[in-house]
Amino acid sequence: MSENDQEVVDAELVDDDHLPALTRPAPPARPAVDRHTVLYPGQNLPTEDDAPRYTERDLYVSERTAERLKNQSAPKNTSANYESQRNLFKAWCAQHGRVAIPCTTATYVEYVAHLIELGRSPNSISAAMSAIRTAMPEDMKPGTKQARGMLNEYRKEWSKRTAVRKAPPITDALLRAMVASCDLTTPAGVRDRCVLLLGRGALNRRIELADLSIADVSVDDDFVTLHIRSSKTDQDGKGEHTDIPADPDPLLDPVAAVRDWLTVLHRLGVSEGAFFRALTSRGTLQNRSVATERGNYVTGDAINDWVRGRAHRAGAKNWQQITAHGLRRGGAQAIAAVGGDPT
Repeated sequence: MSENDQEVVDAELVDDDHLPALTRPAPPARPAVDRHTVLYPGQNLPTEDDAPRYTERDLYVSERTAERLKNQSAPKNTSANYESQRNLFKAWCAQHGRVAIPCTTATYVEYVAHLIELGRSPNSISAAMSAIRTAMPEDMKPGTKQARGMLNEYRKEWSKRTAVRKAPPITDALLRAMVASCDLTTPAGVRDRCVLLLGRGALNRRIELADLSIADVSVDDDFVTLHIRSSKTDQDGKGEHTDIPADPDPLLDPVAAVRDWLTVLHRLGVSEGAFFRALTSRGTLQNRSVATERGNYVTGDAINDWVRGRAHRAGAKNWQQITAHGLRRGGAQAIAAVGGDPT
């Protein structure tokens, strides 16, 4: 025997009848279909092997993109309200031993029923429902059919027992009386006249007036032009320009009102920043050092207070119901009355 013949070979002996040894065939790939799959004649059934192979690169966004996503242009008050609604939902789920995110449809429906029992307004409940659903992963959102059905029935009950009170429109006659109540020898009177005439002429929402900067307001002999940087209907922040024509009536002339208010601001040492300012009873600038949220920019509620105060001074019987929204309603009705389109 040669040296090679003497080597020990460790191998399994297989009967000749079982040669050659066969490997088990791989199981067929599972079909990758669901109830939405549509195939054309001749197409092969898609399988899991046809699906793309994702890696971490396909799932992560860059830090810059993540920052942009955090700063999406949702209205600040809407974002804050959504966060509050989600926190209330999480607390309720914790109290009742339910999973909050992602929640089941039953949990979602039960929470809506809970809000109905608390007597929340239908609009508040609808906002809470939206806040909760948008907090869920895209493919794990709860169903809405049952919850919406309950809410629709509740809305009918609500409308029967609750009278919807809209801010009354500020008519032409009331507007004249309100503007006439403005003492133009005082900074507050000059400011309030400007608020009334811009709010009426541009049909602005109160927060849009409050958000105006001096740079957003331009004036010439024929027009006042407002640059509304963002609004409820312009969440992309493209901005809109609104022209308010001069009025031959000196009492109601927005051009004169803006020029007079800019003169007051100049005397107060203001040349940039917020257009409408909070004032003291002596006509000086109010200290806004603690106003961390809006700084020198007043709130929409402040605009409301100024408008309501002028309605009171003008002797309006329903002055407590008057809001800045009445300027929009009154202006829109006046435009529609002469065949114009207020939108």
